[in-house]
Amino acid sequence: MKLSPLFDFRGLLKPVLDFSHKNKIQLYLVGGILRDTLINRRKEILDFDFCLESGAVEFAQKLAKQMMAGFVLLDDAHGSCRVVKKTKDGYYTLDFTDFRGKSLKDDLHHRDFTVNCLALSLETLFEAREEKDLQAAVIDPWSGLEDLDKKIVRVVNKSTFDEDPLRLMRAFSLAANFNFKIDPLTKKLINLKSKKLKIVSLERIRDELFKLFSLPESYAWISALDKAGLLKIIFPEFDKMRGKSQGPYHHLNIFAHTLESLSQFDKVIAAQNKNKEISAYLKEEISSGRKRTALIKLAVLLHDIGKPATMRKEGKKLSFHGHERVGMRMAQEISKRLKLSNEEIQMLSKVILWHLRPGYLADNAVISARAKFRFFRDAGKEAGSVLLLSVADQRATKGRLSPAATRLHHEKIAFNLLKEYFKKQKEEVLVKLVNGNDIISSFKLSPSPLIGVVLKELEELQAIGKIKTKEEALIEAKKIIQNEKKIKNPISSVKKNI
Repeated sequence: MKLSPLFDFRGLLKPVLDFSHKNKIQLYLVGGILRDTLINRRKEILDFDFCLESGAVEFAQKLAKQMMAGFVLLDDAHGSCRVVKKTKDGYYTLDFTDFRGKSLKDDLHHRDFTVNCLALSLETLFEAREEKDLQAAVIDPWSGLEDLDKKIVRVVNKSTFDEDPLRLMRAFSLAANFNFKIDPLTKKLINLKSKKLKIVSLERIRDELFKLFSLPESYAWISALDKAGLLKIIFPEFDKMRGKSQGPYHHLNIFAHTLESLSQFDKVIAAQNKNKEISAYLKEEISSGRKRTALIKLAVLLHDIGKPATMRKEGKKLSFHGHERVGMRMAQEISKRLKLSNEEIQMLSKVILWHLRPGYLADNAVISARAKFRFFRDAGKEAGSVLLLSVADQRATKGRLSPAATRLHHEKIAFNLLKEYFKKQKEEVLVKLVNGNDIISSFKLSPSPLIGVVLKELEELQAIGKIKTKEEALIEAKKIIQNEKKIKNPISSVKKNI
């Protein structure tokens, strides 16, 4: 008989057992590790949760010293702390908490969902000989094993969301990660208690939200959050997008189009799963474990957030001029609320600001080398993100003035540019033909913004192959300087001509 994965952990947990015996402490293994191993689910980073009657902090501090491990106090008031042990392959964590009540049963009753309300005496793990011994020894007062078997997320008690409103989000991230269904009565309770999410810190909400963004099918779960009344609490700006028509180019209102864009983005990514370059690009970590894919999905949700503020009626036509810039600023404020890093804010800003550019490029019969260069220069490393979002955005646009041929042409252009983007990443960076000092000394100029203008123009000309030597660069620089002076002082130019 194949032993349970729990048996594999006995080597790691033997020091914990020995120390508990020495201190005459009864430890219970609880939480995710027990749930996961019972359904043969493995995690990259092992995190063991234990509960004991009392004295968790003091016990863990001494254990950490004994194991030569790190100690972190999580919540002194509730006796919650963590021991972090490094290994040659990485690290694992041991969390300890005091009973939430007078007994183990009370403690389990105060946990969130039945599948997380299982416990196992640490001694039993070492005494058991076969998997059936462990199954029989699992402490399960709230039918968690049955719900695991049925793949159901169900609250332990009606006060679950009152005790910690973040559990409103966790119900969805748990169901999404395990492909479980949320129990109907639990869904009703979520709808009833949804407003309680307002008192939860946005950092905690952010972490649950990104669990959904990290899944292959984010759309279904983000839509479920919306139906439960939770999405509007996280993003109150969405209320102004609901029901707002976008004119004949679109078949959906602004908010419905946003959700449909996310649905299409999930499909775009799934279709590119075997493309090694795109897959590697999307898996890049931007900050704090959050990857590019997840952040693009947030950008998809925010890409048209500036439309309500820029909506104008021009005769019978609706316009949203400048919505990308307004949306960028709004996204920056939302990102700050969610405590995203500067790198993440910069990424989101670029993706939202330039999300219309691929469409403008696709409108041209021929895309010039200059236009391509400017797009790749402006979007930088996020050019790939912009192009992928653009494809999803276009697929979600099916109004009577957006024929299928237009969408297909747009998509073809976007994927061609995407290939070109990855090709450029492999090319050596061009060494500049001249620098600022060369311009200043050659033309007897003083340092000024004009120098930057000249260098930017020369960079573009070099990139598209118009200049290849320093001499050619200086000839073009002279023309640029003369042209700039004419623009800055048109009256004197006219007098000279007279």
